[in-house]
Amino acid sequence: MTMCTRILAGLALALASCTLAAGDAAAPLVAERPEGQTEMWLQLQREGNAADRQRVQTATPAERELSMQRLLDSYSHPIPEYFGEDDGGSFER
Repeated sequence: MTMCTRILAGLALALASCTLAAGDAAAPLVAERPEGQTEMWLQLQREGNAADRQRVQTATPAERELSMQRLLDSYSHPIPEYFGEDDGGSFER
């Protein structure tokens, strides 16, 4: 067995053991009850334990400027007094 083969075999074993250990520690993402699954996803979002702490999502100055312009442009459209039944599209059962 060459040195390279031994290193690759050792890395494969280490990776497999880390994967098994991580799989046991994580909670399943599918619940038995649908409402339980919804509660679980809301809890996961609220606590932020699954958030990636290494990569923070930020907007560039150009993106922030476009976002602010889009917000300001939205004020130029008047809010209608009421919406008619035909204005909202259709829904069929």
